[in-house]
Amino acid sequence: QVQLVESGGGLVQPGGSLRLSCVASRRIFSIIPMAWYRQTPGKQRELVARITTGGATSYRDSVKGRFTISRDNAKNTVYLQMNSLKPEDTAVYYCNRADGVFDSWGQGTQVTVSS
Repeated sequence: QVQLVESGGGLVQPGGSLRLSCVASRRIFSIIPMAWYRQTPGKQRELVARITTGGATSYRDSVKGRFTISRDNAKNTVYLQMNSLKPEDTAVYYCNRADGVFDSWGQGTQVTVSS
């Protein structure tokens, strides 16, 4: 059973930055495409950013130019650097596989953007 542990969330003012981390307890991490997702109450979870095994990245339009996804395979960790945060980025952020074969979801990390 793979465990995903997200961290790094918090309360930040509009325009601020946060860096999220996700550690996967997977024996072989480097061959798995990974992604960050987010969810707000009453809404479906949505894909925010993904990164392939080769390091290619893609983003939903609303975060392009502000968020950067990266991975460190030696640490079984995927990151999400979030800059120029907006109130509409407020959500619980989760990481998981990007190929649709989801591992069990972690607890997520809450990001709140508010003045």
